[in-house]
Amino acid sequence: MLKTRQCLLGIRTFLGVTSRIWGFIMYILRKHLRTIIQYQTVRYDTLPLSPISRNRLNAVKRKILVLDLDETLIHSHHDGVLRPTVRPGTPPDFILKVVIDKHPVRFFVHKRPHVDFFLEVVSQWYELVVFTASMEIYGSAVADKLDNNRNILKRRYYRQHCTLDLGSYIKDLSVVHDDLSSIVILDNSPGAYRSHPDNAIPIKSWFSDPSDTALLNLLPMLDALRCPIYTTLQCSLLMCAPSSVETSTSTDFGDWLNQEGWGLLTSLFLSIGFHPALRSHTDDPPALSEPLGRVLMR
Repeated sequence: MLKTRQCLLGIRTFLGVTSRIWGFIMYILRKHLRTIIQYQTVRYDTLPLSPISRNRLNAVKRKILVLDLDETLIHSHHDGVLRPTVRPGTPPDFILKVVIDKHPVRFFVHKRPHVDFFLEVVSQWYELVVFTASMEIYGSAVADKLDNNRNILKRRYYRQHCTLDLGSYIKDLSVVHDDLSSIVILDNSPGAYRSHPDNAIPIKSWFSDPSDTALLNLLPMLDALRCPIYTTLQCSLLMCAPSSVETSTSTDFGDWLNQEGWGLLTSLFLSIGFHPALRSHTDDPPALSEPLGRVLMR
């Protein structure tokens, strides 16, 4: 009887150790897989411009791109709380240790695929501003990690800059700049920008999908939005269609644009003078109204 118990105990111990070793191996594999996906070779291939168009683009003042953090650029969870959208054992990209109400809290932060490349590219086109409904002690730490000493996320706004309405936080873009025609906000939560819906570009909430390419899919449109386009409408909206610029990524955003998003983006373009159908006055050089490049992945 004693030998049987010892045998069962030995088997149980062996299985426990084997399970822990297997879990550790899977953790390492997932971590390396995320690294490969996050840093795979991606580039934005810039198309050639005429001298007139290039000079005109260089003369335009940079517009402001306001960026949300949670579920737009990153996803996080803290000690003891693992959302069902995150697969257990998925390694974080970084861990933050902050003190909230005198209690130390660790946040496990996962970066949306291609976020580093996205920030690197759009920082060349726009003045980037972080606007999050999170507390400053957390939002500032996340922004520091995403900035990674590049000084591209210098302007930041937090929960105290939001307006609390019916239990939710609304982001007032007028605190960023008084000229709303120069601001575009990228946010996964429509409620956050309901005071400025015409300035918003929606994006699907991200939690853990390693194959997500939403940020890459937005690059051609953000490329086009920065261009100097006049507010003289010279063709019918029915003649307008999404840009045919090639990308080698998936077309999730293009499908959304064709099915339901074109009307929303049209209102955005019209409100801030960026409609793709807009052309310059006859005395002006040709206006830039299409993306100047394309995303290439290897």
